[in-house]
Amino acid sequence: MGVLAVTFTVLIPARLSSTRLPNKPLADLAGVPMVVRVAQRVLSMTGAKPRVVVAGDHPSIIAACQLHGVDALLTRADHRSGSDRLAQACTLLKLADHEIVVNVQGDEPLIDPALLSAVACLLKKTPLAQMSTAAVAIDSVADFHNPNVVKVVLDAQQMGLYFSRAPIAYPRDSPQALPSPAPLRHIGIYGYRVGFLKQFPTLAQSPLELTESLEQLRVLWHGYRIVVHVTEHAPGAGVDTPEDLERVRQLLTMVNPT
Repeated sequence: MGVLAVTFTVLIPARLSSTRLPNKPLADLAGVPMVVRVAQRVLSMTGAKPRVVVAGDHPSIIAACQLHGVDALLTRADHRSGSDRLAQACTLLKLADHEIVVNVQGDEPLIDPALLSAVACLLKKTPLAQMSTAAVAIDSVADFHNPNVVKVVLDAQQMGLYFSRAPIAYPRDSPQALPSPAPLRHIGIYGYRVGFLKQFPTLAQSPLELTESLEQLRVLWHGYRIVVHVTEHAPGAGVDTPEDLERVRQLLTMVNPT
């Protein structure tokens, strides 16, 4: 059965400063700034197109988007997190509280557009959840034990019980093997109900969030629910370092040779 069509807005937060890759949103990818490439990738989805808006923190990001026909709006430069930037963008766009937005990071030029639709549709049909996200099975023991690979465990209704950098669920009787069923790696794509997204920055940080350095734990700590779409296909890696940037450039060259 295919994914049901649902109306939603994709927001792409973009911050100019980056420790590991300066001016990352404007990095050139086959002649197009990376944040523009992300927006174009989202708009390549089949069927009904979502509204796609870049929420940037610098006029140069807005100008680059406008040059390529991508909607963009300027948000404050002093936001503490991407969620704060998204909340301001919802206010600037005058989105109603019942509407759904999906957050796509501005450094994900290989994102699968179908995954965005799946996350939005799952939230739409799960009224008990305030947020949605995605996960994929882990097939490597090394990834299972890697603290940079965030894990998630679910309940019977596909709601997230906990997110952690630790290996969960831990296989007590065979700690050097993968548990069965396969553990899940969290994919950092989020769907929000606009009303909750506006509320989120006002919630106090939780001890769990500070310990694990995982913002989504604030949601669970305050008693809200995150429903999780489990996909069969791992998404393309994001761009965090100069090496990542060069790898994506090579991939795009192979797909679109000059």
